[in-house]
Amino acid sequence: MEFTVSSSALLRSVNTLSGIISSNSTLPILDNFLFEQKNGRLTILASDLETTMISSLDVDGSGEGKIAVPAKMLAEILKTFPEQPITFFADADEHLLKMSYGSADNEGKCDIPYEEADEYPQQPAMENVTQTVVTSEILASAIQKTLFATGNDDMRPVMSGVLFKFTPEGLIFVATDAHKLVKYIREDITSPVPVEFIMPKKPLNIMKTMMAGMACDVTITFNQTNARFETEDIVIICRLIDGKYPNYEAVIPKENPNQLLIDRISFQNSLRRIALFSNKTTHQTRLSLSPAEVIISAEDNEQGKRANEKAPCEYRGDKMDIGFNSRFLLEMLGNLESKDVTIDMSQPNRAGILRPVDSPEGESTTMLVMPVILSN
Repeated sequence: MEFTVSSSALLRSVNTLSGIISSNSTLPILDNFLFEQKNGRLTILASDLETTMISSLDVDGSGEGKIAVPAKMLAEILKTFPEQPITFFADADEHLLKMSYGSADNEGKCDIPYEEADEYPQQPAMENVTQTVVTSEILASAIQKTLFATGNDDMRPVMSGVLFKFTPEGLIFVATDAHKLVKYIREDITSPVPVEFIMPKKPLNIMKTMMAGMACDVTITFNQTNARFETEDIVIICRLIDGKYPNYEAVIPKENPNQLLIDRISFQNSLRRIALFSNKTTHQTRLSLSPAEVIISAEDNEQGKRANEKAPCEYRGDKMDIGFNSRFLLEMLGNLESKDVTIDMSQPNRAGILRPVDSPEGESTTMLVMPVILSN
């Protein structure tokens, strides 16, 4: 098994796959990448048993074979190279992956011990699958708008992931941690048969980074236990979260007679400033709402600090003081692109519903944030 490959192309693949490698794996073989060369194509696989990721790239090589290469060592070596071709040769007698690079007057060589590929876990087989195709832009947008709202409670694993729900009306993505909730809908992607699954957080974080700037189709294949996301060069297979997702529609208030309309960026900047004066445990920020302005205020009695700021707005409804966790509001505002946003409310002890005013055609975003009890 011998091949020559661009150092930068290989580094890109290795960096993408490195997010899968676990620092506390129970199987030592999973500290390795699985290299397979066949028909001028190098396939690199990484796995933590729950998630498997495969990257493919063209190489100039001969022979076929599989070996397990130490992931951390390979990644650290590749980071030191400028763009140049590197030749790899798997020496079966010495169990070494031999690297050679450079020109005749500046030649370098290094040897990396490798392990046999037989010990590496097999990819999960998938039967009785459902398949659909979405664009990378849609998938990246859905992940970006929902992932931040997932929970971290090990006792409620279904809330640590994102619900993917395919319906005849559209594709729905939902995330919640019981304090905030996001529902993102794409009406331009439909399914004749309603199906759903819960995606874990780790592969979604990897896809969020990987798909930034990509423009391609993503084929999604799934059954009751696993999901597979495939582009031309990357495949991600993950074990789904088992369980029934909470009835998220039941917690979204339907009657919200009070509505705040405000410029998103100016509201976000005001919140950032005022939040510096809030209690570091509760992050409580007060919104005092009246027809032409909102007063944003916070205080920390223990530290003896307080601040308030007036911001222009349009407000329709009864005068009201309502408190929110500033971190939650800032996360939501930071994951929207609309110039203006609305917050619909009913009472100070009921959830606020945040929505962008301007959304692309076929797209709908609803963000719910629970209030905090205001201290006098």
